[in-house]
Amino acid sequence: MISKHTLSRLKPNLRSYITSFLLFTIFSVSAVSAQHVKIATHLGDLVFKLSDQTPKHTANFIKLAKKGYFNTYDFNRVIKGFVIQGGETDSAYAAMEKSGQVLERMMPEFTPQLFHQKGALAAGRDDNKKKSSFSGQFYVVDGKKYTDTQLDAIEKRKGNGFRFSDETRRIYKEIGGTPSLDQDYTVFGQLVSGWEVLESIAGQMKDKTDKPLQKVAIQVSVLSKKQVAKLPKARNNF
Repeated sequence: MISKHTLSRLKPNLRSYITSFLLFTIFSVSAVSAQHVKIATHLGDLVFKLSDQTPKHTANFIKLAKKGYFNTYDFNRVIKGFVIQGGETDSAYAAMEKSGQVLERMMPEFTPQLFHQKGALAAGRDDNKKKSSFSGQFYVVDGKKYTDTQLDAIEKRKGNGFRFSDETRRIYKEIGGTPSLDQDYTVFGQLVSGWEVLESIAGQMKDKTDKPLQKVAIQVSVLSKKQVAKLPKARNNF
């Protein structure tokens, strides 16, 4: 490995070349080693790339997926133009907490680069002040497109100097999402395959509690490197 001291002594052009090469290598290795998971349903499969910027949430989801934890659950809440929610239900968590059970939670892992664009995979939670996540509940953003005026209003409502970057605004205007959830719920993954499946699940007929009338059971698995290599290129910059 080249040390910072050695690099600083090289000629400017050579130093620039080596720096670029090292950065390219780091990002290339990161792309190859990125974890991907598949959520299979009778309506089709959803494939997500998990983020290395949210190590606790990513590791938790992978651990539970490998244990088969999610395979007894379904998408239990679907709201077109908002999100589809899977894993443990809100009511089950409320009942557990009421009975005195200590719930397993994860502290939030917020970063501006991970936001609620369409297809974002995020962790569910209740209204706790720390914004800590449930370990066994997740949701996928369906969302809708927003205008600059609407995004300005969300920034004002959030306050505390909250601002959307130019790129984030572009995605919310051109692709869509649920920007009101940014920096309140942890995003830890992004859909890379199965966009039509997301649309199908979000559009399911449902009851008054937003539960699909036809059960959408899920099977969650971690993909191998060979399976990841065959995936289509993501349509965004996640």
